[in-house]
Amino acid sequence: MKTAADVMTKQVVDISPDATVAEAIVKMKQSNVTSLLVQRRSASDTWGFVSQTDIVEKVIAEGAEPEQTLVRDIMTKRVITVSPNFSLMDCAALMARADIRRVLVFDGQDIVGIVSGSDIFSAL
Repeated sequence: MKTAADVMTKQVVDISPDATVAEAIVKMKQSNVTSLLVQRRSASDTWGFVSQTDIVEKVIAEGAEPEQTLVRDIMTKRVITVSPNFSLMDCAALMARADIRRVLVFDGQDIVGIVSGSDIFSAL
């Protein structure tokens, strides 16, 4: 059975919570990704995600200005982590139960990757 480490995207693109949404859009386009890991402000803080969906639903659809909106104001804070040896079946089940599209892969010290529903599908 394949694990999170087998299919995860290893190059995690991140952004500061204090960046603007306009900066996030540029970074997503330059990196060819659909979401960014939002950095923690301190060791006791949690990570977040900002996705294309967040930008469309929380900024564009609401008529807000990407240049005036901060990532921290629209990011998703509900972030779930799995270990690198977590099975893909368990990843898929966890993502379905939590109604999320991606999980962070955490080795106990650092974020080492991201597993998305697309990663799991591609591994089939």
